[in-house]
Amino acid sequence: MTKEKQKKESETINGTDTSAVISVENDEKESISQAKKSLRSSNLIKEFESEQLKKQLPEIYVGDTVKVGVRITEGNKERVQPYEGVVIARRHGGLNQTITVRRIFQGIGVERVFMLHSPQVASLKVERRGKVRRAKLFYLRDRVGKATRVKQRFDR
Repeated sequence: MTKEKQKKESETINGTDTSAVISVENDEKESISQAKKSLRSSNLIKEFESEQLKKQLPEIYVGDTVKVGVRITEGNKERVQPYEGVVIARRHGGLNQTITVRRIFQGIGVERVFMLHSPQVASLKVERRGKVRRAKLFYLRDRVGKATRVKQRFDR
């Protein structure tokens, strides 16, 4: 009788152990599958963003004078309007990269932020390189007239 009890007890112990092992394995499998799903979704996002990036963008630095061709739709017509000014800031990277361009229009400073990889930006051309020692040129906002000029750089 004692041998039969021992067998039954060992079977029940082994049975619970195997169920515990199975449940742990299932939990691990679920966490791995969730990690794979998140990897797949992040890969999909990266692929999509890399497809949206423009290939032919010039090297743009802060202080450069650029001419940005902006697509404007009026009714069913579409035209490209140039916007020329000094790049006073660059932000972000990748698909979200932006530049802030400042120009003087009728004696008033006008700034506009452009997303470089946007379909609204038709063209981008660097007119002249600027020689500056700062990453952001917000101090130009306080200056008037000839004081807003940026020295030209010839080595780039």
